[in-house]
Amino acid sequence: MKPFPELLAPAGTFEKLQAAIRYGADAVYLGGTKYSLRAHAGNFSDEDLAAAIRYAHGHGVKVYVTVNIFAHAADLAALPAYLHTLREAAADALIVADPGVLAIARRTVPELPIHLSTQANVTNRESACFWVAQGVKRLNLARELSLAEIRAIRAATAAELELFTHGALCISYSGRCMLSLYLTGRDANQGDCAHPCRYQYRLEEEKRPGQFFPVEEDDRGSYIFNAKDLCLLNRLPDLIAAGADSLKLEGRMKSVYYVGAIVRLYRAALDYWQEHGLPTSEVPTALPPAFQEELHKIGSRGYTENFLDEPPGQNDMLYEGAMVRAEYAPVGIVREAGEAPLIETRNPITIGETVEYLGPGLANLAGRIVALTDQPGNTMTRANPNQLVRLTLDRPAQGWLPLGLIRKHTTPGT
Repeated sequence: MKPFPELLAPAGTFEKLQAAIRYGADAVYLGGTKYSLRAHAGNFSDEDLAAAIRYAHGHGVKVYVTVNIFAHAADLAALPAYLHTLREAAADALIVADPGVLAIARRTVPELPIHLSTQANVTNRESACFWVAQGVKRLNLARELSLAEIRAIRAATAAELELFTHGALCISYSGRCMLSLYLTGRDANQGDCAHPCRYQYRLEEEKRPGQFFPVEEDDRGSYIFNAKDLCLLNRLPDLIAAGADSLKLEGRMKSVYYVGAIVRLYRAALDYWQEHGLPTSEVPTALPPAFQEELHKIGSRGYTENFLDEPPGQNDMLYEGAMVRAEYAPVGIVREAGEAPLIETRNPITIGETVEYLGPGLANLAGRIVALTDQPGNTMTRANPNQLVRLTLDRPAQGWLPLGLIRKHTTPGT
């Protein structure tokens, strides 16, 4: 039986890399300060990248480095030296979109596997075979594919197939967009996207400057380019059966809480199907309700399965705003475990609030805060973001571990 797919997680910063590993990623992808399509993701200097790879390898996790800009001539001069740096850092693979970058990588560091980025738009079996003939080991298929098309590509090649499974969708074709460049001067294809698809647009009539009118579609608002987020949590058996080798989660620019929570959810789902077997007449065809409950505790723009069954329509867009209001907010990260865990806060917390620790599987370990103290031991009634505080709960903080994440239910108006 073919092994279950790898769970591949985003690691925009070292802290997010730690969260992804803590909650069960098999591999992470990250970018250096050059040649990456997420120029504002935090990213890693050469020294930090080497340290990140050492940390990941120490936990049995692979690291794939993005070298996926669409390069101009000026970008190529320093590329060979950078590729040597990645080889010396022991990167497990390069993620590449540009044919020129691919050619230089094959000549310069032929021992490093090449994973083809989704920006290369592999949408058919002939394209897949072409890229494999160029030396590509893994294909991250375009997001605009149906399940039937994925199966057809699987039948045509023995190369590894990587599928985006969860996260933000770009309104343009496989992310190759010029809107940001036109509106802000920031080139998405050089890693500097300003995400104008998430802006709210208004209409101005030429002879009435300053008088704006909403751009509406069926009275649902004016976020006309704002796609819902991809979510294939309920289709994992289909993706596994179709031959996926890696399931990729989007989110290098998302919060550490998002990364940890979404990795935890998909890890639990893959473990569930591995334990119970893929659906048959004897095996349940759906995940237990706890998975949907957990999914909706994580912030999103709403969810769509995108092209998996049919092309998306109007219901796969979010017109009312940039995001769906989240019912839960991150509280912080556990820095020291114990009876009164030390927490690095991300949002305000006060005595009397109930918090949840994101435990193993989908276990949420809740407790009400009865005391807060700072590191010197001074009593507090409220902790603000980016503070180190100790929590005393109304029950033992059993099972809380360093690098674990904590959240709280939000209240109306917060």
